[in-house]
Order: sequence, then structure tokens, then C-alpha cells
Amino acid sequence: MEIKAKEIGELRAKTGLPMMECKKALVEAGGDEAKAVAVLKKKGALKAASKSERETKSGLIESYVHNGQIGVLLEVNTETDFVAKNDEFKQFVHDVALHIAASKPEFVKKDDISVEILNEKKKELI
Repeated sequence: MEIKAKEIGELRAKTGLPMMECKKALVEAGGDEAKAVAVLKKKGALKAASKSERETKSGLIESYVHNGQIGVLLEVNTETDFVAKNDEFKQFVHDVALHIAASKPEFVKKDDISVEILNEKKKELI
């Protein structure tokens, strides 16, 4: 089956993934874009799982206090010091801290969440 460059481009625009990955997914899915997206998700999950065992030895701790009323202390870890020193990573960590403060979280740690609420939230994601 011939996959056209236009189809690859459309899939790339939707997923933001490299052209060759999109082409391989389209070939595997027989040209069906929806199936190709599913293939890419599956491959992404496998890739993430393989990386989950890597040790994160570096990172940043960011604090944010809004008007003396709410505060966030956030730790974000990464595999390398090179990433932790990157300005984009620093901005990302800062932005996450701001979003946490703005979201008014109900729970501070996993143990604070009741089983009922946890199950309810899991159902929302499925």
C-alpha cells in the first residue's frame, strides 16, 4: 500500500511526531489514520514504560507563594544535570508550580485520597 506524503503530513500535524514514525504507523494501520493514531499511542506507551526504570539523579526544586496565601514547593526530577540546567526546563518547573497553586489542589499527597475518590477519578480517565 502506498502512503501519500499528504497523509503523513496530516498525521504529523495531529500528533507532532516525526514523519518516519507517522509513515510507519500508517503503513502498519493499512492507511487508516485512526488506527495509526492507536499504533502511535501504543508505541509511545511502550517507550515510556521502557524509560520508567531509568534513574532520575538530577532536577529542580521550585517554590512559589501567591500573596502570602498559598504556597507550592515542587520537586521535578530528570535523568541528567544537563536538562536540569536548561532554561526551558526551569521555566517548565516554574509554570507547573504556578498551575498547581492556581488549581487549588484538594490533596497534598497520595495517601490523603480516599479509595472512593481514587476510583471515581480512574473512571473519568477511562
